[in-house]
Amino acid sequence: MIRSKNQDKYIQTGLDVGSNKICCAITEIDPNTNTVKLLGIGTSPATGIKKGSITHRDQLIDEMDNALQEAQVMANLTVQSLSLGISGDHIRGINTQGAIAIGGNNNSSVSAQKEITDSDVRNVLDLAKAISLPIDRDILHVLPQEFVIDTMDSIKDPVGLTGRRLEARVHLITVATTAATNLASCAEELGVSVDAMVYQGLASSIATLAEDEKNLGVVCVDIGATTTDIVIYFDGGIRHTSTISIGGASITNDIAVMLQVGIEEAEKIKKTYGSAKASMSSPELDFELPSNNGELKRKISEHELSRYVEARMVEILQLVMREVSRADIKEKLTYGMVITGGGSELKNLSGLAQETINMPVKIGMPNNISGAVDIASGPSYASAIGLSQWKNFDEDLNDFKPIESLKGTFDKVKNIIKEFF
Repeated sequence: MIRSKNQDKYIQTGLDVGSNKICCAITEIDPNTNTVKLLGIGTSPATGIKKGSITHRDQLIDEMDNALQEAQVMANLTVQSLSLGISGDHIRGINTQGAIAIGGNNNSSVSAQKEITDSDVRNVLDLAKAISLPIDRDILHVLPQEFVIDTMDSIKDPVGLTGRRLEARVHLITVATTAATNLASCAEELGVSVDAMVYQGLASSIATLAEDEKNLGVVCVDIGATTTDIVIYFDGGIRHTSTISIGGASITNDIAVMLQVGIEEAEKIKKTYGSAKASMSSPELDFELPSNNGELKRKISEHELSRYVEARMVEILQLVMREVSRADIKEKLTYGMVITGGGSELKNLSGLAQETINMPVKIGMPNNISGAVDIASGPSYASAIGLSQWKNFDEDLNDFKPIESLKGTFDKVKNIIKEFF
């Protein structure tokens, strides 16, 4: 993070590492007006990571570097630190709670009411996250949903209120330690420090959702190439998170197999002719398939192609709805579903989704952005722009910082590396 001349504004960088593309966004944030000015954006194709697991480390570092350099050139500044996005089906979300006697046990009478301090809030959050995790997992985020003082519930910020007993209800997001440390060490090879590691689904929701949506109930679905991140909000807090290991690349693969074309060609065909709703594409409109020397020329109608696309998209939406039913608050999702990420750029997707899941659907674009907006207004940039707003969001978590237990892990890894060399 770099403070600009005007002390109220700060410059922040987000690096979104996807399976199809890596995107780096540099923004200037004004916390007073909550506006985001996009200073620089850089993208690079991604070939070194699949489903959140690194497959070619050196390749990935080069690709992350390309995206970072492109954004730095456009913003005309050098980045020192950034927020790094992480996804993958190793990510788990759980709801938990903890309770303490307010003010600790200073041998005073239990019946006395005491004022709640920051330290009480920290203690109760520590207790809520003190769950037993397997040795290979770490807590990525501690996201408070609400606090309860004695019998008063739905309190967002309890500091300064009085009572006898304070309870915190929180949503924890946990990750596989190796996945997180490996990704962080790749980013640090670029000569930057990783300020925070953030769940990509959460970053997308920061960029695309309004406060009303979070309060009245909404599910944010970020469809990437090989994973789909799901974040469910209600009453201002996160109630459920999940990542499923299927995304837009599975549609591309279906097209490649059915039409016997290469993956790159299939991706172009999907973007140019594919529709998520087959009924919206014409059986009369044919297009020619690429053919090698000596092969017969082949044609297929847009309608036929879109049937493959629709079948796979319906499957993805059904898997998302299975996660929504696990959160057990479908009736309360007033704003329905906001679909974002590169996979949401499919034609007629909101129409198909609305029919399939029977709730309001919209495509989520990054909100409140100025600057070079024309370049990065699409949903595929939502996660990178959300990552660059993380510090602002982090401070808004009722002014108490969720304990980033991964920070300790990164430091341990650095020390181990130093010992080796």
